[in-house]
Amino acid sequence: MKKVLIKNAVLDNKNTDLLIVNGVISKIAPCIEDLEAKVFDVRQKAVMPAFYNMHTHSSMTLLRSYCEDLPLFDWLNNIWKREAELTAEDIYNGTRLAILEMIKSGTVFFADMYWFHDAIVKAVESMKIRANVGICFMDSLGKDAINANFDYAKSFQKSEGSLVDLGIAPHAIYTCGKELYRECFEFANENGFLFHTHLSETQKEVEDSLSQTGMRPVEYLDSIGVLNDRTLAAHCVHLTPKEAEILAERKTTIVHNPCSNMKLASGVFDSEQAIAKSCRIALGTDGTSSNNNLSMIDEMKFASLLAKVHYANPQAGKVNDVLQWATVNGANAVGLNAGEVKEGKLADLIFLNLDNERLVPNNDLASNLIYSADSKCIDSVMCNGEFVMWNGVVENEQEIIETAKKYIRDKKRV
Repeated sequence: MKKVLIKNAVLDNKNTDLLIVNGVISKIAPCIEDLEAKVFDVRQKAVMPAFYNMHTHSSMTLLRSYCEDLPLFDWLNNIWKREAELTAEDIYNGTRLAILEMIKSGTVFFADMYWFHDAIVKAVESMKIRANVGICFMDSLGKDAINANFDYAKSFQKSEGSLVDLGIAPHAIYTCGKELYRECFEFANENGFLFHTHLSETQKEVEDSLSQTGMRPVEYLDSIGVLNDRTLAAHCVHLTPKEAEILAERKTTIVHNPCSNMKLASGVFDSEQAIAKSCRIALGTDGTSSNNNLSMIDEMKFASLLAKVHYANPQAGKVNDVLQWATVNGANAVGLNAGEVKEGKLADLIFLNLDNERLVPNNDLASNLIYSADSKCIDSVMCNGEFVMWNGVVENEQEIIETAKKYIRDKKRV
């Protein structure tokens, strides 16, 4: 049995202790004593749930600030050429850089979609956070590569102590045909994997879908039976009320990516419509090539402000709604009993330095976190009851950064 005792945390403006047993918050109360527990004193640090980044392409950190100021499909064509040059070692190192950035900004889980999935799994396991590593499928891969992806998923076995699961991730309706979508969905359901795809990201995608299928993207995927409560649908920028209703009925989780959507001028996700239709909403950063960072703090702020300006309504994008998108809604989407600081929940936590100038005065901590804070406000980060950052330091962080810089030098990237 592994016990950790957090002393003197600030929760709901009161000092309290948290006893964590085998990665789960066992007790929250003042003045807890347990002689078997490892003790950490976090005096003057506020405890909040850590973040769940529900859509990203982690190792695109290596392509940060490359190929800027282009529309989505022009951008994609350029990015795909560069991605073809990446090796498994590059992906491993790029993913570690991404995880370092995510930990530093309070994220302990990410839903990924990329290539060289084995390298991504190893990177995540080395840094002791959670991830759903989506195995990306496209028709252009060819049947042999597609079958190899399925074979890898079938044979996948977690390392001891690993917090990694796999997902089946057909890229989008413009890269995957009906047969591949159905094959991926059936495989995911039969084997208990998450199903993760891009959906309704651009107006062009909608127009092409109407031209080719006579249906809008959500209607099309629903017609072929690939939407359910284990589906993550990234972006969903261009939804009609009917499509929002379909996603709500199927209990599909919409993953809102406001920064990427703005940067690529893809459009504005209709968050108020989705809320009104009782859709499940989570939050993601997308990759660093289209964001250009992995900070969920930034993502929450932009999600809130974008809603307010889009609807010309200061009551849109409410603090509590957006915070739930970044925490408990993401956890729920992947079946984790987490995302809240409560007894019985997984101990995925961040500790905020209340002496940081951006958190003073602390009239409303959630509001400060979303509208004022940056990653420097986060002192420590815990995943599954273990600190992956303590007092601002992540293990091996300088080596991770130097390795990524070496990639740039070796490849002569500027």
